Amino acid sequence: MTPAPDLLTSDLHGSFQDPVLGSIGFLNEVMGRHPEAISFAPGAPHPDFVQGLDLRVLTDRFLTHLRTDRGLDPSGAERVLYEYGPAQGLINDLVAEALRADQGIHVAPDDVVITVGAQEAMFLTLRALYRNSDDVLAVADPCFPGIVGAARLLDIPVTDVREGAAGLDVDHLAARCRQARAEGRRLRVCYVAPDFSNPGGARMPLAARRALLDLAEREDLLLVEDNAYAFTAAENDALPGLKALDVRRRVVHVGTFAKVGFPGARVGYAVADQRVGRADGVRSLAQELADLKTMVTVNTSPLSQAVVGGLLLEHGRSLRALARRKAERYRSNLAHLTDALERHLPPGALPGVSWHRPVGGFFARVDLPVPADQALLEVSADRYGVLWTPMRQFSLTDRGDRQLRLSCSYLEPDRIETGVQRLAAFLTKEAAG
Repeated sequence: MTPAPDLLTSDLHGSFQDPVLGSIGFLNEVMGRHPEAISFAPGAPHPDFVQGLDLRVLTDRFLTHLRTDRGLDPSGAERVLYEYGPAQGLINDLVAEALRADQGIHVAPDDVVITVGAQEAMFLTLRALYRNSDDVLAVADPCFPGIVGAARLLDIPVTDVREGAAGLDVDHLAARCRQARAEGRRLRVCYVAPDFSNPGGARMPLAARRALLDLAEREDLLLVEDNAYAFTAAENDALPGLKALDVRRRVVHVGTFAKVGFPGARVGYAVADQRVGRADGVRSLAQELADLKTMVTVNTSPLSQAVVGGLLLEHGRSLRALARRKAERYRSNLAHLTDALERHLPPGALPGVSWHRPVGGFFARVDLPVPADQALLEVSADRYGVLWTPMRQFSLTDRGDRQLRLSCSYLEPDRIETGVQRLAAFLTKEAAG
């Protein structure tokens, strides 16, 4: 007999009834029930990159830095690891130095706040920038659900902006700004991942990046740039990020060490150099975010920051050097995936089935002639032994209803090949129109 509930979801915050909050849990549950299936679902780093990581060695390297570069005595350096530490972070100087050297982002350490992953960086940024319900957030469609989920928790209204193979549609964003004004509201922030977005895999050309920054200036719009996958670009094919092009402080740049380091550290950062006028003077937005952080997570784990700091120090204080070997693996995996799709699902082979060929990132999308819903995923897992991610959870509209996402980052080439073979058999029997 089912006991009577003590609470109803109708008595709780409205976000509890939003399907985006349960999407990751559903995928984990399906994977748990089909452990033998080949899974293209998780956008996780490859497990090889944590093999041989010695956390003690990395921590000791950071302690040496505290003693030699910051002048702490041995006991003071040790104490840094055991105390709460400053809300704004311990490794801000190392992150700022790496961003300057590798990405052309010139900011002071006080313009950086170290967060519990990129998710906290996005949450704090949205909380700081939204005054009231008249302010609207624009997101690319399709979009990483973490930013939409953060907006739902904060009761921030969200509108969609089309994203194509060339990334965010700047003209559509301009139309959304006009629409907001006509409704007596303000489009305050636009979230964008210009390099190999999750889940679309899109990449904005340089001209579109400049056009987006010009629009932001005209519309008094702030951009939240998610930089999680830019490192996967070939070194001779890198484009400057929005923040590197930002001469008018229109961009809050969000990064993470989950992909270039390892996700268990849970360390991210926000570069927020916007100047905030206060009664007692002027501070950076990053310092304001740090004040908000004291009411959310207090601080980011000093032990985690020490490990990440050690990684940066071991790689010449360079994000590019830290990421190089990983980027090569992910480009190779993506090439294996797209080559396998070319062989087993060539263009025109199945009516209504097509796929997109990204040049970086972790993901590829497949278009179907039928809904790519949870019921179809169950069939794919149960009968064909292959898992994927429905795109519906990434869209505010119906654009993702007939699309699925394939992630190749976590798999070996032979598993990618077998998985695509199974996917092709599944689509031939179950999803072709």
